[in-house]
Amino acid sequence: MTDVTLSPDKPTAAVRRPTGASIGPHWANALFVAPYLVFYVVLLVYPLFKGIWMSMLESDMFDNTSKFAGLANYYRLFNDKIFIGTIWNTTWFVAMTVPVFVTIGLLLALALNRSDRTSATLRATFFGTSVLSVTIVTIVWKMMYMPGNGAIAGVMRYFGWEPLDFITSATLALPAIAVTTVWWIIGLPMMLFLAALQQIPGELYEAAALDNAGRWRSFWSITLPSIRRTMLVVVIYEIVAQFQLFGQAWLLTKGGPNNASRPIVLFIYEQGFRSWNLGYAAAASEVLFLIMAIAAVAQFFASRKRVEG
Repeated sequence: MTDVTLSPDKPTAAVRRPTGASIGPHWANALFVAPYLVFYVVLLVYPLFKGIWMSMLESDMFDNTSKFAGLANYYRLFNDKIFIGTIWNTTWFVAMTVPVFVTIGLLLALALNRSDRTSATLRATFFGTSVLSVTIVTIVWKMMYMPGNGAIAGVMRYFGWEPLDFITSATLALPAIAVTTVWWIIGLPMMLFLAALQQIPGELYEAAALDNAGRWRSFWSITLPSIRRTMLVVVIYEIVAQFQLFGQAWLLTKGGPNNASRPIVLFIYEQGFRSWNLGYAAAASEVLFLIMAIAAVAQFFASRKRVEG
């Protein structure tokens, strides 16, 4: 038998290294994410830093001039009673609507988490309002809120009560906008919760039934822990969305009466596109961005601790 000796200078095919062209990161793969990165930078990153720069300028669109003002716009903002009032109005609006979105959205999802035709029809009905434009929604609710011949006024007269003028009341204007917003958008959180509920394995409920666990016990021990992450998504999404209140307030109350329902975005619109004070409007926009970021991050960390715990 002849012994076969491998030469150390000639590596076998099994241990042969790849060519230099395949060593290192595949930079060609970056081409797949390049379009997204381009749009992300152009549409998000650049406007963010451009807005910060504009907030430090004193600009006037009437004579097309601008000069560096530093933090003067921010100083003016926090000494502007109307702007401070818009912060309170917007924060109060978020506090009124977000818990309702979570609570009613979850209750509707629990009630309609069935496969019969009635549940499917009701799901489509509740979600159908979400696709309406803000103009249609405000027209409908303006007719509802009319103190003379509105639908709510008619119900109140039927029970012998004096009709309320929701839109022109400093106390009721913002809650009226909140009710309109909940009616309009409640379908989206409902569908998100419904999708989460349908991902829960049915075996968990069957095992709980074998242990004689009631519906309430199953809800607290199975349903809630399984949808916590979806609940976190709904809360953060609605916080960010409701801080951007604009259309309902503009079309229903014009921010009145006496600035009682004026949100931050309406203030920014009036300063930027009616007074043409772009630097002042940009500063208000950055304050709004900071408030939304703080609220969303705080809610994220608080909810994540509960989820992980």
